[in-house]
Amino acid sequence: MSAAPAPGPDGAAGWRGVYLSYGVLSIVLLGDALLYVVLPVHAAAFGVSLAWVGVLLAANRVVRIFLYGLVADLAERIGLRALAIAAVLTACLSTLGYAVLTGGPALLAARLTWGLSYAALVLVGLGYAVADRSRTGTRVGIGYGIQQGGPIFALTVGTWLAGMLAPDRVFLLFAGLGLLALPLAMALPNVPAGAARQGRRGLPWPGPVDRLFFLSGLAIDGVFTMTITLLLAREVSLATAVASAGGILALRRVADAGASSLFGSVGDHVGPERMLVAVVAMLCAGLWAVAAGAAFWGSLAVVAAGGALRSVGPAVVARSTAQGVVRRLASLQAWRDVGAAVGPLLTGFALSWMSIETLYHLTAVGVGVAAAALLLAHRRQSARAPGR
Repeated sequence: MSAAPAPGPDGAAGWRGVYLSYGVLSIVLLGDALLYVVLPVHAAAFGVSLAWVGVLLAANRVVRIFLYGLVADLAERIGLRALAIAAVLTACLSTLGYAVLTGGPALLAARLTWGLSYAALVLVGLGYAVADRSRTGTRVGIGYGIQQGGPIFALTVGTWLAGMLAPDRVFLLFAGLGLLALPLAMALPNVPAGAARQGRRGLPWPGPVDRLFFLSGLAIDGVFTMTITLLLAREVSLATAVASAGGILALRRVADAGASSLFGSVGDHVGPERMLVAVVAMLCAGLWAVAAGAAFWGSLAVVAAGGALRSVGPAVVARSTAQGVVRRLASLQAWRDVGAAVGPLLTGFALSWMSIETLYHLTAVGVGVAAAALLLAHRRQSARAPGR
């Protein structure tokens, strides 16, 4: 791997950008997190069918696949602080839409607005986190832990409020609370806009790290999420399997935050590439363990690896990218989302002609091969680096 770029400014100002940017994202995530729980059971109140529910819950992820590059361009032109301020306003507007709009097309507009807002705020947070390339894993891990505060609040207090009040009133409340993120966004350090580059629009061609994250998204959000209940149902009653799978997936946010912070920090000390090898090995071992019948321990390994990749991946990108790091992070996030979107579809088709165990084994092999290809590409890059 080539020599890492010189670290950017650190200290109190650098960490303030991390804390504030991820705090902003945490606050505006309230509405999105609650919608995933409320919309399926209150579809009629929103004036949509169950088919529309699936479209609405997937639309924000699909649209941001193609928006990350555009958002990266915008970040280079206007700077991270201005982008965060604009994204807070559009995020609040989308949450307000959940409260006052009905019908599929209107709510789809709100979801597309949220997709744009989320893409912008994710890149803002990563942009501040990579200001110090030597601590990217630690900064992303801590930031991701902060980010989870809002969704956890929405999934606990928010769901309780939705049971006590009409859902539209809770979304109206969350839209107002979202405005509390505005002063935080305005207090962000003023990072000068980089020189805007004319790049390829839309989804960029995947590099080695993008392919690895595509397959990890496919494995975790596709194969694992769709099949864990089916696997558990073989050993226990269906009701117990559903409850157990729900518990595993509910704990995922907490585990994601903890694993992201822990592995990101360790990766900064031992090297993000070495940590990436360990995390990928954990993911593959977890997939194989689930397929072998050790669903509980395998699930823990898969969930922990998913959280760790959230910080280790950006650290690898930051250490290997001299210029245009926000654009490279945009590509990474886009391909991660492609994998997460394609995964459920591919899993559904694959299970019609192969067993769950075979699918898990093939997925683990694919992730391992992608990781090996990434490490080989980095070694070649390092061998070509000046002074080597």
